[in-house]
Amino acid sequence: MVSDGMSIGTFTMASLLLELREGRKSNWLQLYDGGKAVRGLMDTASANSLVTDSAAASSSWGGGVRVNNGSLNVGADGKYYTPILQKFKQAGKSVGCVTTVPVTHATPAGFCINNNKRGDQNEIALQYLPLKFDVMMGGGLEYFLADKRPDKMDLLAKYTAEGYTVLRNREEMMSLKAAGKPVLGVFHEDGLPYTIDREQDQKLKDVVPALAEMTAAAIAQLNRNKNGFVMQVEGGKVDWAAHANDTGALLYDQIAFDDAVKVAIDFAEKDKETLVIITTDHGNANPGLFAGHNFHKMLNFKQSNEWVLKGVNRSFTPAALIERIKTAQGIEISNEEASAILAHYAASNEKGLYNPSKLPYKQLADIQSKYTSIAFGSMDHSGDYVEVTAFGPGSELLKPFIKNTDLHYLMLEATAMKA
Repeated sequence: MVSDGMSIGTFTMASLLLELREGRKSNWLQLYDGGKAVRGLMDTASANSLVTDSAAASSSWGGGVRVNNGSLNVGADGKYYTPILQKFKQAGKSVGCVTTVPVTHATPAGFCINNNKRGDQNEIALQYLPLKFDVMMGGGLEYFLADKRPDKMDLLAKYTAEGYTVLRNREEMMSLKAAGKPVLGVFHEDGLPYTIDREQDQKLKDVVPALAEMTAAAIAQLNRNKNGFVMQVEGGKVDWAAHANDTGALLYDQIAFDDAVKVAIDFAEKDKETLVIITTDHGNANPGLFAGHNFHKMLNFKQSNEWVLKGVNRSFTPAALIERIKTAQGIEISNEEASAILAHYAASNEKGLYNPSKLPYKQLADIQSKYTSIAFGSMDHSGDYVEVTAFGPGSELLKPFIKNTDLHYLMLEATAMKA
């Protein structure tokens, strides 16, 4: 289980928010609090950088070797390393991935395929087809649609012709019975909507499943195999929110990931034969709660910064923006602050992989800081050591401090497979 881009501040604040909202700690933290899990720290570096990207990070677990940033299980010398889900599939286990970002994105792909370029998601969608992995669910619909792909290939039709059950919405997923054949679920273009925004939109809730729901549905499919199963669960939008310094999106998607943790742990406690590993591939943006008494205002957030800013245009007045933010997040910025944000729409210059619209995320985050007491250190990945947690049989193999590649061999050893 991977909360992509989760800095320790994200982990901390999500649990604090749950205590304010529900009077309880996060499910992940409760594993520590109850002495139920083994805890370690993990070094996340890639082959060519102390600060990894998600492709190299997932490849360290998936292939057992550190590769350069941007690569998926392909070494600097061009050598291909067999991804771990292919190993488990060949051993007779059911395998799968569920994610809140495109199913072709770096973290699921690092468990599944070899590719020199993580960004070639159209190609990755094709690479998945012959693998017949048992469950693959998430976003990235545009990589499967004929009118969106450069080659005009209808991949959904190809997957169906190859015997897959193709799911397009939450209702189809929730009503899925024992499929008996591989399942591909693509529920949205690009990443799935942020949890905080999905909860305010009934149409989105009807179409797009929550990560915990996908996790439960995947387990129900995969657990039918008497030889067992291996799956990866990714809260990928945690990383995207961190890149955007989008506090509401960040914390509520971390909580959504934590809901999926509960699904996995509840299953493992009943099953008694399942190892659950919970971690992140790297930190991102290093957010934290600092001096002030405003954190409780996070309870009033109903929409992400992305939702706020995508609804703004050059015709907005400061008063209109002030009202939009107040309605969406319960904070009232000043006229001067609103004017500073609106000035950006006249001269967009912000860069970023996850900000193609060049929205003024940083400006809004910096302004919000005095209203929430939350601040960010960056908009990029960090080189921090990160949390890694193991629960269930095999958890005793986790050492207090490991390299990311060690998890590849731990998973193989826990399942009595050779490296």
